[in-house]
Amino acid sequence: MEVQSRLAAAAAARQRGQSADELRLLDEAVALAPADPRALNARGARALTDGDFQTAADFFARAADADPREPILWMNLANAARAADDANRERAALDRALEIDRFYFGALLRKAELEERVGDTRQAVLAWSAVIAVVNATADRAPVMDEAVSRGQAYLANQTDQLAGRLDQEFGADRSANPDMRRFNATMDLLLGRRTSFRNECSGLYFPFLPADEYFDERLFPWMANIEMQTDAIRSEAIALLESPGEDLRPYVRLDKGTPNNKWTGLDHSLDWGACFLWEYGEPNRPVLDRCPATAAALAALPQSRIPGNAPSAFFSILQPGARIPPHTGVTNIRAIVHLPLVVPQGCWFRVGGETREWVEGKAFAFDDTIEHEAHNPTDERRIVLIFDVWNPHITMEEQDHLVRFFALQQQDG
Repeated sequence: MEVQSRLAAAAAARQRGQSADELRLLDEAVALAPADPRALNARGARALTDGDFQTAADFFARAADADPREPILWMNLANAARAADDANRERAALDRALEIDRFYFGALLRKAELEERVGDTRQAVLAWSAVIAVVNATADRAPVMDEAVSRGQAYLANQTDQLAGRLDQEFGADRSANPDMRRFNATMDLLLGRRTSFRNECSGLYFPFLPADEYFDERLFPWMANIEMQTDAIRSEAIALLESPGEDLRPYVRLDKGTPNNKWTGLDHSLDWGACFLWEYGEPNRPVLDRCPATAAALAALPQSRIPGNAPSAFFSILQPGARIPPHTGVTNIRAIVHLPLVVPQGCWFRVGGETREWVEGKAFAFDDTIEHEAHNPTDERRIVLIFDVWNPHITMEEQDHLVRFFALQQQDG
């Protein structure tokens, strides 16, 4: 009771501007109860006001030791240690506050500021990331929290830019030219926040343990250069076919009647994305193949999968000016989808997972269509690509044989 009365009298003296009386009363309170956290904290606050930062830190430390589960006492100690330019003591106090409440915004912010101030980049990145995560999870937040997020994001962006510069200096700025660097580059881009990791999403058969690569290494397809050499002949046949397509050109997207609106509704029964099939689910489209003998011969020379009722498929894909194919995933990862660009206005692009490419006429590529992909033709000219499927190159010949037999059995059950 005596301690409380002296603390109340000290507060009243402070309000009257009687600093000497305040100090005397606080010292008396501490003398009466040297382990009372209230008295020690009040005496530390007075020392902080007087600019005696070391004394303030000592009193706050005694208060926190007396009541170690009260985070504000550790925060007060951190404030005094910061004022005294004692980074180690400040860090220790903030860590104690966060041990009590790891979502304590004030302590997280002060920790981020401390690590940035002392130049510990690794810890500063972790601390600012924690600040951003806590604020983003807070529904009703004060403006100071949003301001902290902006500061944290700016710091992280700056550190990312600096790290990217060091990587370019170490490994070369144009690392994309070397296919053996592709996985390493993707790792670095994930680390730098420049890309997202995608996984297989199959609506049909999923074959486990295959690499979830977005674009396959072209070296896995030794025949690819041969079909690229036939681009001119294939292009000529595609253009001639499209000059009088008849019923061979049809919308690629054809939803069943009554299907609720979805991402495909805008392309439903629309020639904005049209297709002329040469092969469809393992069945040849003889009229189109007869009109395109060079294309038919090029496809016949490929190691395409032969699964009755399923594969191969091959078609000329026509994307009209302004048309966009929404993000989507395919049926099964046992196949690779190959694009041979034939007519490509500049600016058309294709994204698979975290990598976006522009088609280049005559330059084929293969990708895993069970990884999210999309396409856009933002130009005022049509885009034409020959699309066909082959076996996923990571599936062995024995596995291919087993899969063909499996689908045959499945058809018998049907």
